[in-house]
Amino acid sequence: MAVDYTVIVIYLAGMLAMGWWGMRRARSKSDFLVAGRRLGPAMYSGTMAAIVLGGASTIGGVGLGYQYGLSGAWMVFTIGLGLLALSVFFSARIARLKVYTVSEMLDLRYGGRAGVISGVVMWAYTLMLAVTSTIAYATIFDVLFDMNRTVAIILGGSIVVAYSTLGGMWSITLTDMVQFVVKTIGVLLLLLPIAVVKAGGFGEMKAKLPTSYFDPLGIGGETIFTYVLIYTFGMLIGQDIWQRVFTAGSDRTAKWGGTVAGTYCLVYALAGAVIGTAAKVLYPKLGSPDDAFATIVKDELPMGVRGLVLAAALAAVMSTSSGALIACATVANNDIWSRLRGAVRRSDEPHDEVRGNRVFILVMGLAVIATAIALNNVVEALTVAYNLLVGGLLVPILGGLLWKRGTAQGALASVVVGGLAVVGLMAGYGILANEPVYYGLLSSLVAYVAVSLATPATDAAVLAAWRERLAGRTTEAAAEPVPAAQ
Repeated sequence: MAVDYTVIVIYLAGMLAMGWWGMRRARSKSDFLVAGRRLGPAMYSGTMAAIVLGGASTIGGVGLGYQYGLSGAWMVFTIGLGLLALSVFFSARIARLKVYTVSEMLDLRYGGRAGVISGVVMWAYTLMLAVTSTIAYATIFDVLFDMNRTVAIILGGSIVVAYSTLGGMWSITLTDMVQFVVKTIGVLLLLLPIAVVKAGGFGEMKAKLPTSYFDPLGIGGETIFTYVLIYTFGMLIGQDIWQRVFTAGSDRTAKWGGTVAGTYCLVYALAGAVIGTAAKVLYPKLGSPDDAFATIVKDELPMGVRGLVLAAALAAVMSTSSGALIACATVANNDIWSRLRGAVRRSDEPHDEVRGNRVFILVMGLAVIATAIALNNVVEALTVAYNLLVGGLLVPILGGLLWKRGTAQGALASVVVGGLAVVGLMAGYGILANEPVYYGLLSSLVAYVAVSLATPATDAAVLAAWRERLAGRTTEAAAEPVPAAQ
């Protein structure tokens, strides 16, 4: 394992070096939070693919392939569909808004009345997303070093917190590009063909497994529908995803770069399912489907290649973890802390802005590590995150983009009713049940439409300013957020 260890250590050292390099480029709030809004197509595509394809997509995607066969690709496939929909229909308009958070977009659209509530819901989502990624370090480091779970979480989490705190989005962008390359080589070019060959090829796989493993809908129609609701729609509204859209240098980059990244996700989804199916042939009686990735890597790959593929898994986890962490810190600072202390949003000295956001990343990073140590169930934490996001924020966000009659009162009612419904239904039906997101989303929609129609339309001046933003006729300096109403 000495060669594998060397590969991993070099990779981790490289991540810290990228953080130091990014620190030298992060000289303003725009640089620190959205990489100066100037990424080109290649870098934008790579980093967008890296953020959405995390540990759940890699380790969990292979696990679903092990459990269900090719239909196990649906979870990651719906993530790719969501990214494609976001890129084709919404990303150009989102990029032109020149904001930093989803709640700032709601303020602009509804007249500064989204308030703390939408920020709290988005913060809870990004926090749990970062926690689930951080928990995944335990699995990878256990395979590598037979390391204690708590030590593994602290080690992996500390590296992500370090490079994210140093350079913000520039550091995360640079590391994500490296992680994208490592994932592509490790998972698609090495692990996929080796797993299929070791399993005897597709003919042997079909001969040894039930026909349901090769049924595209074998995982079940209800499960696929739930994946669409949670992951496809979740991709449209998550702060971690929007914050990457804000980094695009142009409308064209946001649209076509995101389309390339979404297509890559579809390929990655199928690859994970095939690897999992091959693992089922090789190891038919694993204790847990999520052990499939680590087992096939540890037992079937040659020295050196094994280290690179494990680095690919580590890259997948780190990319999602760092993206969720900076999103969590940005929401906490811009949408919650500044509102609660009654601060007027204005343009401060760049150094002060960078320092303040750096402190929030450090604090949120420590909170994420502590929460990850306390929790055990990754699936439940991720389900809570996406249920809150979709049930509470999908309707007011898409409603604001698509329906001009939507009002601030309708948006607030939608967030409150949808969020409370999801929490109550999870308590009643169970966290992993499908009903919470179904009924939560429906109640959010009913509240939004009913209250919007029952209240006066949004002020014409607010809508006019909103249209100016969507048209891209606002400069970066003029786009500093207005004072937020409570």
